[in-house]
Amino acid sequence: MSTKNLLSLSLSLLFLLHIAASTATTRPALKPVSVAVEGVVYCQNCQKIGTWSLTGAKPISGAKVSVICKNHNNQVNFYKVYETNKDGYFYAELVGYKMNHPVLDHPLQACKVKPVYSPLSDCNLLTNLNDGLVGAPLRYEKKLVVGPNYRAAVFAAGPLAFHPEKCL
Repeated sequence: MSTKNLLSLSLSLLFLLHIAASTATTRPALKPVSVAVEGVVYCQNCQKIGTWSLTGAKPISGAKVSVICKNHNNQVNFYKVYETNKDGYFYAELVGYKMNHPVLDHPLQACKVKPVYSPLSDCNLLTNLNDGLVGAPLRYEKKLVVGPNYRAAVFAAGPLAFHPEKCL
């Protein structure tokens, strides 16, 4: 085969590859990994008040928790309140949370979760279960939620609880 034919064939193949690449469907880029926090809020059993026990506890639907994150200068750089579902479970995607320092601003170091509100008039006093009064620290349990165009590193907090004011 002559050099001229070889060059012509090579150019034709390059042209076909270029057309095939430009007409191929491209997959949408994955969203950067988001950060989320999950947990459950309970009404603690009267017999367990003052302990960290959840024996006999019941989940609270419509309870509110806050996620508070502080940067490496101890300034609040994220705050949002989330509500529990019918099972007392909350999933808090930290939309807008930014890590300016890769270690000190990491959610495990910077973020805490506090119980804020219980809709139950007979179970609305805060407990210190899992350090809820000062803010429950996050735990990384190697959980990653992946979906179409979505990836989230999920941290766990709590469980958190309220307790009744009056117990019989």
